[in-house]
Amino acid sequence: MTALMQRLLPIRMDGRKLLLNVGAPLAALVLFLVLWSAVAARIQTSLGAVPGPQAVVEQAQGLWSEHLAERQRAVEFYERQDKRNAQRLAEDPAYQPRHRQYTGKATYFDQIRTSLLTVFTGFLLGTLIAVPLGIMAGASRVVQAAINPLVQIFRPVSPLAWLPIVTLVVSALYVSQGEPMFEKSFLISAITVTLCSLWPTLINTAIGVTSVDKELVNVGRVLQLPLATRVSKIILPSALPYIFTGMRLSLGVGWMVLIAAEMLAQNPGLGKFVWDEFQNGSSDSLGRIMVAVFTIGLIGFALDRAMQLLQQLVTHR
Repeated sequence: MTALMQRLLPIRMDGRKLLLNVGAPLAALVLFLVLWSAVAARIQTSLGAVPGPQAVVEQAQGLWSEHLAERQRAVEFYERQDKRNAQRLAEDPAYQPRHRQYTGKATYFDQIRTSLLTVFTGFLLGTLIAVPLGIMAGASRVVQAAINPLVQIFRPVSPLAWLPIVTLVVSALYVSQGEPMFEKSFLISAITVTLCSLWPTLINTAIGVTSVDKELVNVGRVLQLPLATRVSKIILPSALPYIFTGMRLSLGVGWMVLIAAEMLAQNPGLGKFVWDEFQNGSSDSLGRIMVAVFTIGLIGFALDRAMQLLQQLVTHR
């Protein structure tokens, strides 16, 4: 009897773990969908009733169909262009073919790609600034005392306050004679993301550096290792878990900031999509906005899990 209980105990434990990790979230999701369906139809807005789950799924399918149709139009445009150039070359061998880019409207999925590019640009810029500053602040009390007031002042500033300043500065400095490499709206959104998202990485990097074992640091000094070697071999490996925690927080902040920045800067992306649908005011707009809300949440969740996986691969924790 005792042997049987010992065999059944791991099965019971696995069942409880499965129930906790799968059953509870699934039950919560079902409950959310039921409540959403029951409440949505009873709330009337200026754009009509709040869409339920089925209506949101239908709008998502419609956006996908629009994306496929737009891609097909692009394919047909290039086919016509190639055919026209081939005919002109056949008539005149000296003719220089003209290749024009398709200028159709950006689809919903094109705007998702633009938002991801913008947030990663701002996040990488912020990381390149925050990590070196955090290392210096953690290694030197003088640097820490010097930058601490700036961190405390600028960290709580809203992206809505940064955006007008960034817009004016970029408009004044980013002037090109020909076709610019980047659109001004893209730079404005990316820099705003940088200014709002670098602080968690900076603070966590500084904390990670100050938590490095002092004996390891002293050994490096006794061996008279160059500063770059001490940073790369002693400080960074010990502080990596803190740095990645800060980077995860920064990426999450940057993704939230981006939506507001895209709305106001009118940079193509999910934020502009939401704003355009709100201004459109059609019967489908509210459903499309709901699709964007779920998209933003799911992408944010995926970005956090990707950073967590990267942290585990790099730090082996």
